[in-house]
Formats: sequence, C-alpha cells, structure tokens
Amino acid sequence: MTRIALFGVGRIGVGHAAALVTIPDIHLTICDADPERAHSVASELASQHPGASINHATPESVFAHPDNYDGVVIATPTATHEELILRCAETKLPFFCEKPVAVDLDGTLRCIQAVQEAGIASQIGFQRRFDPAYTEARRRVHSGELGDVHRVHMMTCDQNPPPEYFVAESGGIWRDCLIHDFDILRWITGREVEEVFAFGAVRGADYFRTHGDVDEGVAVLRMDDDTLVTAHTSRNNGQGYDVRMEISGTKANATVGLEPKVPLVSVEPGVTFPDDEPWVDFIARFRHCYDVELRAFVDVVRSKAPSPCPIEDALEALHIALAVGKSREEGRPVKVSEIRQH
Repeated sequence: MTRIALFGVGRIGVGHAAALVTIPDIHLTICDADPERAHSVASELASQHPGASINHATPESVFAHPDNYDGVVIATPTATHEELILRCAETKLPFFCEKPVAVDLDGTLRCIQAVQEAGIASQIGFQRRFDPAYTEARRRVHSGELGDVHRVHMMTCDQNPPPEYFVAESGGIWRDCLIHDFDILRWITGREVEEVFAFGAVRGADYFRTHGDVDEGVAVLRMDDDTLVTAHTSRNNGQGYDVRMEISGTKANATVGLEPKVPLVSVEPGVTFPDDEPWVDFIARFRHCYDVELRAFVDVVRSKAPSPCPIEDALEALHIALAVGKSREEGRPVKVSEIRQH
C-alpha cells in the first residue's frame, strides 16, 4: 500500500483527491488548513469509493510522523508552497507540488537547494507534459517530421478573469498563466529561451492594475537557435478558454488545440468548424492530464520511474517568466541570462 498525504482540498485539490483515490493500492490522507473541510472531503470520497482507504489529518501530524507516509501532494495556495516543500525536504518525503514552487526566485532557489541536499524525488505540476497533443507535437519535432522549427505561436487565454484575491497572490499573469507555455516550449523544442520582449495592458477590471498585474499580454521570445516565438495571454477571452500551440517548420506544421472545442469562430462561407461547445476553464480542458500526472507521481514514489518534471525544470520556466515581466516593466528586451545570474 502506497501512503500519500494530500495537502489542500480547494478546487484543484478536490480533483486531485478524486484522481488519487482511484489508483490501486493507495492509502490517501486528506489534509487542509480547515480540518472540517478535510473531514468532509474524506467522508464524501469514502462514500463514493467504498473500497478505498481514506482518512484525514493535519499537515503537522504528517510531518510529525513522516515514516507513516511515502509521499506528499501539495495543492495549497501559492504562498504556502515554499514552507511545505522545505518541510518535505526536512522529513525526506518525496512530493508533488502544483506550480509555482514559491512566490519568488529566492524562495524557489531555497527549495531546490533543500530538495537536492535531502536527495528526495520531486515533481512539479506542469500538466501539459501529459496531454496527448503536446506529447505528439514533441514527438514530431524530435523525429524531424517538421524539418527545422523556425516559428512557434502559443497562447493561454482565460474566458473570465479570476477574483481579486487570487490576482493579489498569483505572482502575475506571466508567472501564473504563461509559465505553462514557457515550460512546454522548452519541453517540446529541447531549446532554451535567450531573449524576450513583452507588452502588457489592463483592459478589464482595475484590480489588476492595483496589484501590479495586467490582464492582456503579448511576448516575443528568441530561442538559442534563433527560433522566434510569440506568446499571447488574456483574462478576458469571451469566446472560451483558449490554449493552443502552433509549431512551424521547414517541412510541416503541428498545432495543439485545433479541435472541435477550440473557442474560435470562422467567418468563411460554409465553414462550420469548430462545432462543439468551447472549453470554459483549465480544469475541464486538462482534467485527464491531472489524473495521468498524479499516476506518474505515484510511480515515482514507488521507484518505478524517474520524475517527469523535477523541481529544477520549474526554475527554468520561472526564469523566462521573470524576464518577460521585467521586459514589460522596463520597456526593453531582456536576456534570460540577466535573471539566471541573480
């Protein structure tokens, strides 16, 4: 029996709990800052899965008795990630953590050092690495089917803006939203970003400006082989939740997200594609990926496979996001090396 403690049962944590409890030979301990909520979620899952092994506890009790657990899944608010990762390192508990690792670069570096010194396995929640379309795009790039990749276009656009309390703690649109695109860009191309330039604007709710954020953003990235990349992001994409990636090579193109639920409307005569209801949010779009990545983490804990996204990978995506943010703030091109030399 593999013993997993889940910290945090908010919107994404509840989904993670539902996925974990379906994995064979799992004992799941539900933990939350609100003990009553932990008890409620554990009870509901137990009623839905009569044969499952589920209980509830507090994070403190998990860290007080680390030998009773094989791994930890962290799905708590961003501001708590660093402390929980450091506690996992201190108690030698392998962990899965939703991005970001910490609220800033210094905190991320502290976590990486602690994890490396502890010698524990880590996995960060960049779920797009488990999406079939992104996986196929990566295969086509690495097989040479596209020829030499010269251009990439990416976007992550929310249908509706998040509430102000989320914006205040999110770290900004580049680190919260486009960081997924920065990670998947590195993963698919196998290249690093050298230089960026970005624009951002507030076109909707004024609380984005209050918290030093934007709700519309466009960035241009130059890779280390001179591949040119554009990245768009929005909190106000009324047609639906839009996540796409277009990879253009000298032989062919590969496009992720071009399917019946893509939130596009063609005005070409006689064209009815896309013809399904658009995606409404990231949880609906990537539900299957969350399930697969958690199964992958359990395999890591069981020593069946190496981590598919170790904590060090999260650092590189953060470097790019910070460079993009710096470019927007200072109105100039920024080399990612400026951030790496921090």
